[in-house]
Amino acid sequence: MPEEKVGVCIIGTGRAGMIHARNFARGVAGAYLAALVDPQEQALTAAARELGVGRCYADFREALKDPAVQAVIVVTPTKLHRELVVAAAQAGKHILCEKPMAISVEECREMIRAAEEHRRVLQIGFMRRFDPSFQAAKQAIDRGDIGPVVQVKSLTHGPSVPQPWMYDLEASGGPLAEVNSHDIDTLRWFTGSEFQEVYAVAGNYRCPEAKADYPDFYDNVSLLARFRNGTQGFIGGAVSVSYGYDSRVEILGTRGLLCVGRQEQGSMLSCTPDGSIVRPFIKSWRNLFQEAYEEEDREFIRAVTEGRAPRVSGRDGLLAVQVVEGGNRSIRERRPVTLAEL
Repeated sequence: MPEEKVGVCIIGTGRAGMIHARNFARGVAGAYLAALVDPQEQALTAAARELGVGRCYADFREALKDPAVQAVIVVTPTKLHRELVVAAAQAGKHILCEKPMAISVEECREMIRAAEEHRRVLQIGFMRRFDPSFQAAKQAIDRGDIGPVVQVKSLTHGPSVPQPWMYDLEASGGPLAEVNSHDIDTLRWFTGSEFQEVYAVAGNYRCPEAKADYPDFYDNVSLLARFRNGTQGFIGGAVSVSYGYDSRVEILGTRGLLCVGRQEQGSMLSCTPDGSIVRPFIKSWRNLFQEAYEEEDREFIRAVTEGRAPRVSGRDGLLAVQVVEGGNRSIRERRPVTLAEL
């Protein structure tokens, strides 16, 4: 490949990893798919065959030694993010790290320090900031179309049963991290402020297999927030809902309301003789946010080639993790938690 193109390595060939991998395989300006990493041989082999990639590694350390790799995209279980990102920065690689950024705020700080010390780009995978509808809502807010924002509500309901490692809150951060990191970032973005206080309640209603070994796991969560500028926020999260992928936001201003998100898959509507009206429901975030993922990957490469900070930084990832920590503490202690306590 031409030397001016950035060689990208995907670390983790699961569902989200393959979204990024396919984007780069199809073509992202200024970059090419150089290598793949996955410790699971079957997954790695299948991905390499589909994408036509010759450089494949079971150990990420070997990939970081490859001179063809100038940038990595980290799409692994959350508990591995800190080690991978720090090692990549030390090896001189630019990094796009999927959300949640890490298990703790301290891990996030280590990742940011490593990227800064080695002058590497560190972007966090909050792809909703690149979705056309979310961007249009942000532009409407900034224009003052609905007056000053006073309340933002954001929900994410996922259809999938969590992978077993996600039941361990020490390894995943729980659904507030795995599912609602996007909602947390959305509230920060749309309110133009930072979380000051959170109060969360949660329970396990749909995952009985987790109760014996992980009694603190929750599959449903409601989080109420107060922001520094006085704005109110609400986040609703759920996993294993079965009916489909559901992501919606309401932004209430003093003079109007903005709504973002859709539930139907396409525009087809079926009307039947019994009086029913049926629309196919969106089944996966992969369908809903495909365009956003593509633009996120393009932004990452632009930041690398232009030598500038990305639009979604390590600080954005850290502040989302801080809210996760506050929310999980609120659930455990059954009380409001101010972020200053953390």
